[in-house]
Amino acid sequence: MANNKNIVIQEILEKYIYPVLPHNLVAMISTVSFEKLADLTEIRLRINQPLLLVLGNSDITISPMGKIATNYNESYLCNQEDIHKTLQFISKNSLYAFEHELKMGYLTIDGGHRIGLAGQAILDAGVVKSLKNITCLNIRIAREVKGCANLIMPYIVTKEGRVLNTLIISPPRCGKTTILRDLIRQISMGSKMCKGLQVGVVDERSEIAACKNGISTVDLGIRTDVLDSCPKAIGILMLIRSMSPAVVATDELGRSEDIYAVREALNAGVSVLTTVHGKDINELLDRPYVGDLLQNKYFHRYVVLDDTPCVGTIKKIIDSENNEVLWDAGTK
Repeated sequence: MANNKNIVIQEILEKYIYPVLPHNLVAMISTVSFEKLADLTEIRLRINQPLLLVLGNSDITISPMGKIATNYNESYLCNQEDIHKTLQFISKNSLYAFEHELKMGYLTIDGGHRIGLAGQAILDAGVVKSLKNITCLNIRIAREVKGCANLIMPYIVTKEGRVLNTLIISPPRCGKTTILRDLIRQISMGSKMCKGLQVGVVDERSEIAACKNGISTVDLGIRTDVLDSCPKAIGILMLIRSMSPAVVATDELGRSEDIYAVREALNAGVSVLTTVHGKDINELLDRPYVGDLLQNKYFHRYVVLDDTPCVGTIKKIIDSENNEVLWDAGTK
């Protein structure tokens, strides 16, 4: 398993991440062994702060000589040029072409890896129009982990082979997109629990399917249609009308229009797989829009994720009808 993880992170870094980083940063990171980087989830650049590599629940900094620093005083400090060059490489010197992504606070590169941005917001009538003077970058490593949803499948598929409406609840960086991706693949391919079903994916942030020129670069199964870079509220209804999916999947509910589209899909008899940021059900019940879906029991199953003991831990699987805990990692 460790060797496989080493190979995976090596391929990700060399194919997707190193091409968007300045050569000096690549030289430093590449001196760290792949065994150490096997659990790499983020690379964080902040002006005048240490280059930070996040490894699951921990992080490390690197010295200018490319050694793991034992204290922050020995760490390489990122500068404005590091940020500037990274943005140039990501945008191919055309950052203005990413105006929509900038106002959302992130860019997505090939492979579905998202680059979070922070800096000075440009406002127009109180609405963020773009970002300038960017000072912080967070490169989030996306992974394809086939089989990571095996535990969940028996709880969300009925004996008749119907997929139950499922909401994956997870704090940031706990693997919800990775698990959603594998659920899509397994449902699309079919298994002993259900025949393969037509799945429609609305991939607003280009993270689920990691599309390049509209073509998925990860395995989502043979019966999956992807609508890339399309707002969920529009895309869900488009797919229902045009592609007749049995299941619709999307990521990160939040806005009122997202909730409306999900509700329309559920009312149309289409099964929905989706995710939301949150710690647990109680936290979501008081949240606008999402709380309404929970209070009215639109979803049959809740899957709660955690990062203890590792990222992607399935903490609980809950039947919404009577709040019965079907799976509890704490009792296994």
